[in-house]
Amino acid sequence: MKLQRIGVVVLALALVTSVAAPVSAAPSAGSLRDEIDAVVADGAPSSTLEFRDGSRVERLASGVVELGRSRPAPVDGRFRIGSVTKTFTSTVALQLVGEGRISLDDSVERWLPGTVPNGGNITLRQLLNHTSGLYNYTDDTLVTPEQVVRDRYKRWTPRQLVTLATSRDPLFPPGTAWSYSNTNYVLIGLVIERVTGRSLGAEIDRRIVGPLGLWDTEVPGNSVWITGPHAHGYVQVDGAPVDITAMNVSSSYAVGDIISTTRDLNTFYAALLGGRLLKPAQLAAMKTTAFDSGYGLGLSKVALPCGAEIWGHTGGIPGYLTFSFHQPETGRYFSLSATTYAVVPDVALFNALTAAFCPAGTPAGSSDRLPAIV
Repeated sequence: MKLQRIGVVVLALALVTSVAAPVSAAPSAGSLRDEIDAVVADGAPSSTLEFRDGSRVERLASGVVELGRSRPAPVDGRFRIGSVTKTFTSTVALQLVGEGRISLDDSVERWLPGTVPNGGNITLRQLLNHTSGLYNYTDDTLVTPEQVVRDRYKRWTPRQLVTLATSRDPLFPPGTAWSYSNTNYVLIGLVIERVTGRSLGAEIDRRIVGPLGLWDTEVPGNSVWITGPHAHGYVQVDGAPVDITAMNVSSSYAVGDIISTTRDLNTFYAALLGGRLLKPAQLAAMKTTAFDSGYGLGLSKVALPCGAEIWGHTGGIPGYLTFSFHQPETGRYFSLSATTYAVVPDVALFNALTAAFCPAGTPAGSSDRLPAIV
């Protein structure tokens, strides 16, 4: 879920090059330990990661469960994955495309008549790749830490979120430019529910969670709790931390509401990128990027400093930041969650990602080399 610069920020996945991805030596466990410790040293209360390299699996955690206490963060901790949810939502939509129940060229008006002005000229593909031009409703919600705390238990319906967005003028005519908008995925969620007659959460469970055995992954709906082992996330208000772990995330419907673990995310992306969840035509469509954004259909391509190309998504929601990126041709899968407070350790997070996929000695990140932050 995309937030304003005050609060959690999300890595924009726009560094795409035509350089072929090199095959590098696998990072050592010690180097990954150093990187995850650096994430905490740079301001995250805790961080956890899972890195897979073929049959090798490395799970690490750093930091503490709660600020001011000494209990260490669990390696199997659950967390809010933010906009990584979009890959789940897109996968369900593309499965429906593969079943012939919807088409990427269908208009929004066909499935949600009267919901969006000019909906007859906006396609489902344009929703999924953020070229619809629709205003991003989260630019008016969850903007400041104070607003996050005030509205933490507020219940939103998807239709209310769409109304927020459509009360604003569109940014550009459909299909003429790219701009990340959470509104797009709210509408995709509504289309999925209209087509299937079931809730989006039920479809994610039926099509992804159950078949893959992602037993630590859930769509929480209006439940405010993260059950099971987990670290706490925070926002800063008046110079002090406010625990924001318990929160109604209905404002992130279809956009950023899922709870998961690093293990489940790696399992999901291994199945997705390995062709187990989508037919070849739909997986190819998912990896077809729009303009120069590096963004496909709920999936992003990033070129690292060493030229390695990886696929995945970032996610940010108050208290939590997630990186989940992968290189299926080398069998490498990387998912990292960091809890947040006053500082987002963006350089340290990018360095951890680079260490997983690039040769040792690749230069460390700096503010002028990072992908844009949105």
